[in-house]
Amino acid sequence: MKIRLDNVVKTFDTFRAVHGVSLDIASGELVALLGPSGSGKTTILRMVAGLEYADGGHIYFGEQDATDIPVRDRGVGFVFQHYALFPHMTVGENIAFGMKVSKVKRSKQQMEARVAELLRLVKLDNLGGRFPSQISGGQRQRVALARALAVDPKVLLLDEPFGALDANVRRDLRRWLREIHEELGITTLFVTHDQEEALDLADRVVILNEGKIVQEGTPEAVCRNPNSAFVMNFLGDANRLGATVANGKAEIGGASLEAAGFGDGAASVYLRPRDLDWSATEPGIAATVTRVIDKPDGRRILARTAGGEQVELDVPPETVARAGDQGFVRIHRARVFAESASN
Repeated sequence: MKIRLDNVVKTFDTFRAVHGVSLDIASGELVALLGPSGSGKTTILRMVAGLEYADGGHIYFGEQDATDIPVRDRGVGFVFQHYALFPHMTVGENIAFGMKVSKVKRSKQQMEARVAELLRLVKLDNLGGRFPSQISGGQRQRVALARALAVDPKVLLLDEPFGALDANVRRDLRRWLREIHEELGITTLFVTHDQEEALDLADRVVILNEGKIVQEGTPEAVCRNPNSAFVMNFLGDANRLGATVANGKAEIGGASLEAAGFGDGAASVYLRPRDLDWSATEPGIAATVTRVIDKPDGRRILARTAGGEQVELDVPPETVARAGDQGFVRIHRARVFAESASN
């Protein structure tokens, strides 16, 4: 099922949460809506679900205008962050609940067969008779997904589904969810503020800020070619250093970077810690080590440039450095943005 948002607007009282968002989601695609709190991602998801109505624009399911269709008639499955399972019902009864209230009538035998099929799909075959309090958080989230799938939805919507779980469980579940998606091929819209989660799961990432789409593309495209300082910062650690552009070059503390297409004047250079290295000799940006943090897979060097700016580097574990050492920060990759666009 294709989904299309055409200039969708949503206002709460005097606050506009979504500013004319247009987005096409292909049939069978898994798209992540990614952004900070208040960026409009959950509001967009709720409008697609029919839990909120748009104040402007249209939402299409295939060729059908679904903008004003009630939630019960949209054919969507919804998975929330906090499971929303019925504590007095068994796992099997929770999964069957949607089928019991659905307009599509099934016999008791058909529902039992569907529940058994879904329990196998979510790898909870032997837990149908347990209550939610008797299984783990990760298992409860699998039950929530099975319940959403029980009604054969045209569209699957997930709102921060792993936010209440610890990091290791989240990592396992998102890999498992990707496998389920590839097997079923349901068009899926996934909301998260976790960059790693979005990049790990999605076919395409849509990055939002203040109710607007600021960039969209494959995980590779948005990671390798962030189109703004906001995206660069949001997608991971980034050092920001002031620079001066002249004649297509950005000069930064003794280092020079290509800045083709930029007018002369002030600019900001963004550098990821893994895109930097430490050297005792030139070339590079002169700096002094202030602290070294050791990690299982490397070291993080905190340093202060000669101009007084802080910079952090992720370097191999064998790199020799200690607080007080003077040396040079070498740049392997960086992004230059005009000063007016850097905030």
